[in-house]
Amino acid sequence: MGVQRGALEGFYRLIMRRNSVYVSFIIAGAFFGERAVDYGVHKLWESNNVGKRYEDISVLGQRPIEE
Repeated sequence: MGVQRGALEGFYRLIMRRNSVYVSFIIAGAFFGERAVDYGVHKLWESNNVGKRYEDISVLGQRPIEE
């Protein structure tokens, strides 16, 4: 129990002691968390839809050659 208390005290001293640091930590965490979730969902969607996307259909993905 002493290890957990020490970790929480260290977290408090590092992040939560000053309001400006705490708010910056929350904003940065939300930004990077959103980017990570967006990337993960995009990759999951692409892996589930291989062969069904516009780019995967050879006839539709080609543009006519203009002369």
